[in-house]
Amino acid sequence: MTAERITPSPKVSLLEFFGTELRRLRTKASWAQGELASAAHTTQSMICKIERARQVPSIEMSESLDAALATDGHFARLHPLVLAYAYPAWFLPYVEMEREAIAIRSFESQVIPGLLQTEEYARAMLSALRSDMLDDLVTSRISRQQVLAGKGRPRAWFVLDEQVLRRRLGGDNVMRGQLERLLQEGEQPRTVIQVVPEVVTAHTGLAGPFTILSFTETPDVLYADGFAQGRMSADESETRDALHAYDLLRAEALSPGKSVELIREHMRGLQR
Repeated sequence: MTAERITPSPKVSLLEFFGTELRRLRTKASWAQGELASAAHTTQSMICKIERARQVPSIEMSESLDAALATDGHFARLHPLVLAYAYPAWFLPYVEMEREAIAIRSFESQVIPGLLQTEEYARAMLSALRSDMLDDLVTSRISRQQVLAGKGRPRAWFVLDEQVLRRRLGGDNVMRGQLERLLQEGEQPRTVIQVVPEVVTAHTGLAGPFTILSFTETPDVLYADGFAQGRMSADESETRDALHAYDLLRAEALSPGKSVELIREHMRGLQR
């Protein structure tokens, strides 16, 4: 079976179009979601999320869907369009490198890191942008969290300024769920979460949030947030300085155990 030539409607996002096409071709093949999931080596939950435009599909998933449905590369050809729509052009290279990283070191001074955000927290934060594509922005952010799933996930180290815990984005209930997510993620063997307490008034992260990605064979990459867009650099001197700054932040931060206690203290301060 080959896919029909269909042009996405300008009134529908490309994420929605991808999902609609998947549902159309799955139904045409007379397959239930579970049957397609088995054939594409994934889960029914993943098929459901993609069809509902709640997950940005990977290129591997797109190719698996093509193989299962015999759609002659239809979804693989749609994939770069979906990515271009889901992420700003300047951020897409970072998303691709993030998936290949074997280690992630992240510092945040204002908000919970995107890889650890709950959907509700992400929605509350991104709603400040007043974007017409809020649902797609949230979906794109949550989809990135797949890098922390599975056996091949990278080692991840997150250092947060305590101010992050004080900013109650979305209200007490949303923030409580977000702090619970931090505690759950901190229990993962490959994840470390530390908090720099507010008593540390000066530290190397005051210049702003940044992330260092490490790879098996290629040099580290530094990503620094900015107002309009972030900036990436593989310059050895910059990444070396960033690693030194990160080591100093970890030294100033509470231990992982003490950080858990502080997160729980902030949770107790939220009204039920």
